[in-house]
Amino acid sequence: MSDIYSEKPWLKNYDKNVPAELEFEEKTFAEKFREIAGKYPDRPAIIYMDKKISFREIDTLSNQLAAYLIKSGLKPDDVVGLHMPNVPAHYIGFIAVQKAGCVSTGLSPLLTPPEMVHQINDSGAKAIISIDLMFEKIVEVADKTNFSTVIVTGIADFLPGFKRVLGKLLKKIPTAEVTPLPGKKVVSFMDALNGMPPDRVEVKRTMDDLIFLMYTGGTTGPAKGAMLTQRSYMSDRLQTLTYLDLQPGIVTLSAFPLFHIAGLAMGGFSITNGATQICVPDPRDSHFLIEQLKKYKPNTVINVPTVFFELMKQPEFKALDLSNLDFCLSAAAPFPAENIAELESIIGPNFIELYGMTETSPVTCCNPRYGKKKPSSIGMPIPNTELKLVDPATGELALLGEPGEMAIRGPQLMRAYFGQPEETDNAVRDGWMFTGDVARMDEDGYFYIVDRVKDMVNISGFKVFTRELDDVLAKHPDIDLAATLGIPDPDRPGSERVVAAIVLKNGIKPDDAEKEKILSFMRENVAPYKVPKTIEFMDELPTSGVGKILKRELKSMMGG
Repeated sequence: MSDIYSEKPWLKNYDKNVPAELEFEEKTFAEKFREIAGKYPDRPAIIYMDKKISFREIDTLSNQLAAYLIKSGLKPDDVVGLHMPNVPAHYIGFIAVQKAGCVSTGLSPLLTPPEMVHQINDSGAKAIISIDLMFEKIVEVADKTNFSTVIVTGIADFLPGFKRVLGKLLKKIPTAEVTPLPGKKVVSFMDALNGMPPDRVEVKRTMDDLIFLMYTGGTTGPAKGAMLTQRSYMSDRLQTLTYLDLQPGIVTLSAFPLFHIAGLAMGGFSITNGATQICVPDPRDSHFLIEQLKKYKPNTVINVPTVFFELMKQPEFKALDLSNLDFCLSAAAPFPAENIAELESIIGPNFIELYGMTETSPVTCCNPRYGKKKPSSIGMPIPNTELKLVDPATGELALLGEPGEMAIRGPQLMRAYFGQPEETDNAVRDGWMFTGDVARMDEDGYFYIVDRVKDMVNISGFKVFTRELDDVLAKHPDIDLAATLGIPDPDRPGSERVVAAIVLKNGIKPDDAEKEKILSFMRENVAPYKVPKTIEFMDELPTSGVGKILKRELKSMMGG
């Protein structure tokens, strides 16, 4: 029996260059990179602090590092933790891990010591590649984990000699001390490369072997490792490159960190497609981003919303010549419609929002590159991707326009959660990944995120979607950042109440008069039962490494 989702209404709105189904290559990441490096050897693969590093150089350096990893005793399927910002060693590192037949896992610098210990031990990481500025975090967990080797890079690595020496002398390049670790080998990144042969290293892998073990935050317990295969990641690579019509030779700037799945996707997809990437070590440095935009005129800019928000505050950003820009792409968190209008007043009608998750390698939905883009929509399922909305309470398909939990099926789906069969069975049913995100679909096949299933607030049987309230609050002229959530209502057992955490703009006084002003605004814009019962002003909201507001942490801070 047919239904609105199996009919795939989105296909009629695909750009002309995008087919409904793709034919996938049987090529692993390392095989595809070797092909691209051979095709564009002299093209810059990355630009780092104005230093251009070619595909040939990245190929040679990753051969040397892969040889070192193998010499250190790593075997196929061994896990290597990558614990760095976006510096050359990170790009070289994730390619070298693939050449050595190993698997990488991103270690965010924002992890607490217990979280870091969990991820290293759960993944069984044998080696870690870190940076001197973050080495202290490795010291904190070394005696509680079983990795044997740590390779440490520095900000100055790969800069020209005069820049490196002068930068250190003038203390313009930050450094930190690297000390021995009892029972573990500590070696500098450059020493690890030194003396290693530049000859090709390519341990044979199949499409069903693991490529990455990427951890995703648990809602009720420790983070889970999503087992991404060569097939799932390389399938998503072709799906995304085709859908967005990304051609070899473009220049791209992405502030997404490589230790996060979004950064790893855009970084890996680009470097196996012949694109040049501008390294962004610190995504919070708006002035650096503006300088790079001005100097290198990238064709694509890929950021989390908070990075775009910070850029829009800068007069220098508004004054840039962005005529070379094909599009700006945003992911990982919702982008309010009114902010899209403000951004497009600067960049032109070139804003694209997409949706993905760690478990889907990650991209599944995206607004079209050339066709109609709908504000606040995550767009349409990309080729070879099926999507349906299911009522979490009944299991029935949601009607057109009605909210339901997103379930996704496609070749980009992970194999499983590492070592957690029950969690896998809860999330993946009959080949469908149940995302935990609530969305609705319009008649054109565009999807709109409404909320997380666990972020819905139940007020005496009424469903309140906090995403809707967040969007309304974002329109208030006094508010810089806001998030709403539900906490138990002490006066109504089994029911909840809405609370709001708000960061005010500079110069706005956080007093009772301001609270009443915001509450009055909410009463004008939403139903009475949706109006927050409590407003708490904060200096900042807890965010992830890519700027996503962490509502789970916020909930515990606010007594939920």
